[in-house]
Amino acid sequence: MQQRNLLQYLIISLKGIAMGAADVVPGVSGGTIAFISGIYEELLTSISSINLKTLRVLKSEGLKAVWKTINGNFLIALLIGVFISIASLAKLISWLLENKPILVWSFFFGLVLASILYIGKQITRWNLLTIFLFIVGALIAYYITTLQPLVTENSSPLFIFLAGSIAICAMILPGISGSFILVLLGAYKPVLDAIHNKDFKLLAILATGAIVGLLFFSKILKWLFNHYRNFTLAILTGFILGSLNKIWPWKQPLTWRLNSHGVKVPFNEQSILPSSYEGEPQIAMAIILAVIGFLVIILLEKLAKVSSKK
Repeated sequence: MQQRNLLQYLIISLKGIAMGAADVVPGVSGGTIAFISGIYEELLTSISSINLKTLRVLKSEGLKAVWKTINGNFLIALLIGVFISIASLAKLISWLLENKPILVWSFFFGLVLASILYIGKQITRWNLLTIFLFIVGALIAYYITTLQPLVTENSSPLFIFLAGSIAICAMILPGISGSFILVLLGAYKPVLDAIHNKDFKLLAILATGAIVGLLFFSKILKWLFNHYRNFTLAILTGFILGSLNKIWPWKQPLTWRLNSHGVKVPFNEQSILPSSYEGEPQIAMAIILAVIGFLVIILLEKLAKVSSKK
C-alpha cells in the first residue's frame, strides 16, 4: 500500500468527484476517468483484495491489518469524492441533459475521444490479435449503444438489486456507462428519483447489488490485466471508441417519455449530422466544449504522471 500525504488523498477525492460526475451521465463511464487519472489498476487491486481471506485476516490480525490489506485509505478517499459528486451533481446534470444536451454531450465527446488516444498509448505491442480485439470491443460497445431501452420502469427491490450488480460491472469498464445500462434496463429514472427524494432504502438495495457485482467482476478484470494486459487494453480501447455513438451531440428523438415534472423528453435517440438537426445546432459552442473536454484529459494525464513520480 502506497504511503500518501493529505494532499495526495485530496487529489484522489477530486478524481472520485470526476468519476461520480461521469457516472451520472448515461453514456460516460467513471472507469474511463479512473483509467486516465492513473488509478484504475490500483482501484481494481484494492477492490479485488476484499474476499474471504480478508475475513481471516480480520479474525487473526485485527481491523488495522484488514484496512491496510484492502488499501482502505485510498478507497475511502475515492468513495467520498464519488458520493459527493453524485449527491451534489445528479440534479444539475439531469437539468443540463434536458435543457442543454448538445453542450453537455460535446464536452463529454471531447473527453472520451481523448481517452481513446490515452488508453491506446498504454498498449505496448500492437499485432493482428490486438487489432482484432480492438475492433471486436468497438463493435460490441457500438451495438450496446443502439439497443432499445425498456419502455417499462421497475423499482422493485429485487430488480434494483440486479440492476445495481449489472450496472456496476459496466461502470468500472472504460467506455461502457453504468448509467446507460440502467437506462436500458428501465432502472435509471427510479434510481435518479430515489437520489432526488432521498429514498435511502432503495439506494441501499442498489448499493448492495453494486457491491456484490463489483467484488465479483473486479477479480475477473484484475486477472485479465495480470495475464493479458495488452489484449485487455485493446478491448477496453475498442469499448471507448464504440461508445462515442452514444455521446454524439446531435440526436434525433425516436421515442419520448414524461420526466418527473411531466415534461416530454427524448427516451430513445439516434445520431444525426448537425445539418440535419431540427433546432439550433450550436456548432461553435459544441466545438469549444469538445476541445475543453479533450484538454481536461491532457491535464489529468499530466496530473497522473506527477502523482506517480512522488
